[in-house]
Amino acid sequence: MPTPLTQRITAVLWPSFLMAGLATVVFFAVFDPYDLVAPTWFPNLSRLGAYSIGFFLFWLLTASSCLLTCYFQRPVNRVNRLPGRDKE
Repeated sequence: MPTPLTQRITAVLWPSFLMAGLATVVFFAVFDPYDLVAPTWFPNLSRLGAYSIGFFLFWLLTASSCLLTCYFQRPVNRVNRLPGRDKE
C-alpha cells in the first residue's frame, strides 16, 4: 500500500524543521547576526530578522537533504520500470 502524501510531506518537513532549529541555535551561538548582516545590502536588518532568515535557510538546506533521502530510498524496480513491461 502506498504511503499517503501527507505522511510523505511530514516525513520531509518535520525532521528538517527540528534540525534547522538546532542548526540555527548552534550557528548563532558562534556568530553574531550584526557581524554577518553589516557587509550585505540589508545593514538595518534586526537580529530577529537575521535569525529568521538564517532559520529558513537552514530549513531549506535540511529539507532538501531529507527530500533527497526519501527519493533515494525508493525501490529500484519502481524507478527503472521500462515502458511496455508487465508490472511485477
